[in-house]
Amino acid sequence: MSNLKKLAGQTAIYGLSSILGRSINFLLIIVYTAYLNPEALGAFTGIYALVGFLNIIFTYGMETAFFRFSTGKNLDPTRVYHSTQSLLITSTLVLGSALYLAAPWLAEVMDYPGQAYLFRWVALILSFDAILAIPFAKLRLENRAVAFAGAKLINILLNVLLNLLLIIWIPEWMEEGLIDPGFMGFRTDWGVEYILLSNLLANGLIIPYVWWRAGFFRFSLDKEITRPMWTYSLPLLFMGLAGVTNELVSRFLFEYILPENFYPGLNSREAAGVFGANFKLAILMNLVIQAFKYAAEPFFFKQSTDKNSPLLYARVMHAFIIFCTVLMIAISVNLSWIGPLFLKGDVYASAYFIVPILLMGYLLLGVYFNLSIWFKITDKTNYSFWITLIGALVSVAVIVFLVPVWGYLGGALSTLACYLVMTLICFIFGQKYYPIPYQTGRDISYLIIAFGLSYAGFFLDLDSAGLNFFAKNSLVVLFLAWIGYRERDLLGAVFQRKKPF
Repeated sequence: MSNLKKLAGQTAIYGLSSILGRSINFLLIIVYTAYLNPEALGAFTGIYALVGFLNIIFTYGMETAFFRFSTGKNLDPTRVYHSTQSLLITSTLVLGSALYLAAPWLAEVMDYPGQAYLFRWVALILSFDAILAIPFAKLRLENRAVAFAGAKLINILLNVLLNLLLIIWIPEWMEEGLIDPGFMGFRTDWGVEYILLSNLLANGLIIPYVWWRAGFFRFSLDKEITRPMWTYSLPLLFMGLAGVTNELVSRFLFEYILPENFYPGLNSREAAGVFGANFKLAILMNLVIQAFKYAAEPFFFKQSTDKNSPLLYARVMHAFIIFCTVLMIAISVNLSWIGPLFLKGDVYASAYFIVPILLMGYLLLGVYFNLSIWFKITDKTNYSFWITLIGALVSVAVIVFLVPVWGYLGGALSTLACYLVMTLICFIFGQKYYPIPYQTGRDISYLIIAFGLSYAGFFLDLDSAGLNFFAKNSLVVLFLAWIGYRERDLLGAVFQRKKPF
């Protein structure tokens, strides 16, 4: 259990910083929904879907390749770090310049005429993200979770403060006459512009600090390292592209697929803003997965040479599913007060019903991440491309066919269907090439029951607010009690009374 506890401890540090940071960052959703119109939120949703997609191209799987070549190839980790960072800086200069020059064309294609500057800022944001990726990965590999978390928090705080300054404080100071209208070219008609500008400045300012924390860096393109890394990471690039398509395509395509006037009083871009805002309510599940990934990826690679690693991977998966199913129920049954707390405006409440589906989708993404260890440590990364490509095709098909009919529900189902298919395929091939003794039957039962309880609690509506709150959350307690009974052997092992499983 010591390895499992070590992973849990690292995940807790990453999770605490992520939850704290994202909680601070989540306040921006309150700002955006209170101070910006749904159309601006629609622009924000669409442009950041593009950012997520292009971010994969800019980093092209090098974080995972860095972990693999630093731990399992008998290479000097310092040499691997220098070569990987040098390679990313070189490619970023090329890709960033190309995107910067293509900004006018992108603005026309995405229906932002005369706003090419938005996509020039996107090019800079992506470039800054790319050259920070490997220093952050180095901190994770060295188990320097506190240094990693501190840098992430500083970045988030800078972003939040800049958003507050540009969206709230400066306009208020102008109204009160404290500063002149047009101060430093400030424009009160901007919305998504200030979201992008805040992100750009925050990322740029954090670069010197992160590079200092990661340690000395020397430019060096060592062909002995970079050539095999290319072979390993290229399938991960395509996996990443297909994966981000799965995660973001519904938000990106929604406004273009949804028929005009599908929702009375909302145009397609405004409806996309409502849809994208409700994705944010599933952020806690995404936070857990992100924190788990930060800790688990280097941990999995370090444990890969241990003969007992398959059993350890199975235990990690089981614990992950238990925690996430409890979280899914807790969020779903409390959406009636969590939703209005963060999304200001009645228009957003119309899509609350999709949140349990999104939570389950993100949970399955976490399950897929656990399963994917088999092709990463066996160097069969080519399978990753085909699995995620199939997931992407499923996602697009569901959007195209269901969004025009079911609107928000169709978009949410695309996320769930995509990750369900990817999880099933990855499990089947993983058990063939790298068998892991997962508790498959028990894990599936937890997922199904938790999903059912999530919707039971969401739709439960009693006359008394207090009684309603108690009845909804009693489902969480009931599920916890059942888990406690089923997992009494695991709980005994945690408290060092007996060996689990």
